[in-house]
Amino acid sequence: MNGNLKYRTVIFYKDYFQEFFVEQRDKVKDKIIWTFELIEQLQRVPETYLKHIENADGLFEIRVQVGSNIFRIFCFFDQGQLVVLANGFQKKTQKTPKQEIEKALKIKEEYENEKK
Repeated sequence: MNGNLKYRTVIFYKDYFQEFFVEQRDKVKDKIIWTFELIEQLQRVPETYLKHIENADGLFEIRVQVGSNIFRIFCFFDQGQLVVLANGFQKKTQKTPKQEIEKALKIKEEYENEKK
């Protein structure tokens, strides 16, 4: 990609993302890390990898696919350049489970309250 130029920085918030990450196989971990690097280094990230979630108050999902397995990691922006990771999960149905979105929104709220 473009050397060390970064458009964004992906950061972890508490252990929400790690809890999901440590349970994954190496192949999945590698793809997740690759996707984070792409998000940091591309000026315009394709929706294949980062998509805004409708009606979810600034929530985005990072999309990772390994073979037929689909993973989603919720995130949100802070000051435009910082991508804060919330929860991740393996997607088993067409629709994103409502409880995962609610969990991500709670994490976002917690993050914003702590910043005040």
